[in-house]
Amino acid sequence: MTTRGKKYRLVAERVDRNKQYPLDEAVALLKEVSYTKFDGTVDLAINLGVDPRHADQNVRGTTPLPHGLGKTVRIIVFAKGDAAIQATAAGVEHVGGDDLASKITGGWLEFDQVVATPDMMGVVGKLGRVLGPRGLMPNPKLGTVTFEVTKAINELKAGRTEFRVDKAGIAHCPVGKAAFPADKLAANIRAVLEAVLRAKPSTAKGMYLKKISVSSTMSPGIKIDPAPFRG
Repeated sequence: MTTRGKKYRLVAERVDRNKQYPLDEAVALLKEVSYTKFDGTVDLAINLGVDPRHADQNVRGTTPLPHGLGKTVRIIVFAKGDAAIQATAAGVEHVGGDDLASKITGGWLEFDQVVATPDMMGVVGKLGRVLGPRGLMPNPKLGTVTFEVTKAINELKAGRTEFRVDKAGIAHCPVGKAAFPADKLAANIRAVLEAVLRAKPSTAKGMYLKKISVSSTMSPGIKIDPAPFRG
């Protein structure tokens, strides 16, 4: 059993583990119990009524956040011709094809997002063993396999988060930083919940949005009342 530190135990006493807080109240409390000296990341966990063993219930998607993630996103782009020129003009430092793939194969991983044009997926596909486990493989459903590279780059830079249900039926995603004003964190969380609701599989039966909780780095989790978001 992990022994929690004194600071954690003190702030945990302020959180009622049996209560589902209204969103605004939960975010305000989160800011009070986020005690790290650095600006921790705020994460949202959403327990969904789906069976991830079925491909048609594997909920996954992205959504732009109205107030971003509070961090600089390092983007690389696999493209050639006009698309490569557009990517460079959009401020991406590393744009290429086989040369960029070789660099990654050699161990270079100093990036957070990968965008690729459809005609470059033959090159990117060879990097599946490297990019896949890290959740960096470009995907048309996530808007990262596209000829509209400028749009994709701008969305990623502005702050976009990705959610994907795990084997336990829980979707996790970052929604900002602990230093964000409470109203901005709440707006980001609402944006994610709306996107998750839009992604509801037609085959999902029963209650879809079961539980929601929010936490920051090293803070206790705080339950959010899901009822107002169920529609």
